[in-house]
Amino acid sequence: MDDPATQEPQRMTNPIGNLFVIAAPSGAGKTSLVRALVSDDPRLQLSVSNTTRAPRPGEVDGEHYHFTDMAHFRELIAQDRLLEHAEVHGNCYGTGRDQVEAAFAHGRDVILEIDWQGARQIRERFPACIRIFILPPSRDALYQRLKKRGQDSAEVIERRIANARGEIEHATEFDYLIVNDRFDIALADLTAIIRAVRLSMRIQAPRQAGLLGQLLA
Repeated sequence: MDDPATQEPQRMTNPIGNLFVIAAPSGAGKTSLVRALVSDDPRLQLSVSNTTRAPRPGEVDGEHYHFTDMAHFRELIAQDRLLEHAEVHGNCYGTGRDQVEAAFAHGRDVILEIDWQGARQIRERFPACIRIFILPPSRDALYQRLKKRGQDSAEVIERRIANARGEIEHATEFDYLIVNDRFDIALADLTAIIRAVRLSMRIQAPRQAGLLGQLLA
């Protein structure tokens, strides 16, 4: 696959919409947290990634991922239709530009559930993005969660555990860090971050320009 570093990133400009980037080692509970967050907040939209990996049992094309082959994935890269792309656990993943821009056009904030490599690329294109990293409470908890979900072979689980350290090494590149020990607390922490960002001056000043002008008149 083409090296993302060799491509000149085209920046996105959107002064009001928020782009939240959430990453974690496989098994940390990122997907469950994001699904719960989006289901409770109609202003949030989860971007559905493209991937070359095969669907797992129960996964639906267009809902969990846009499943595709390597040839089509390379076409998306060549046409600059991916905001980011990376190879993770032997498969390719990428975020579609059109989906994110359409969400912004409809006044929604967007969540990208991607890895640290994609997060770096997104930061280049969208410097105002908010990056959140989720950690498991322990290495043993990570292993038990991967084993319990029953989606991967023992070999794949071991590879994910081995790769987790390399992913966690990049946690300090993010703006926020959440430890997913108790799901309800982690979800509350994630919700608090979303709310705080929406109340920031960068977001509120243009939205409340009329009120500010009236009060200052």
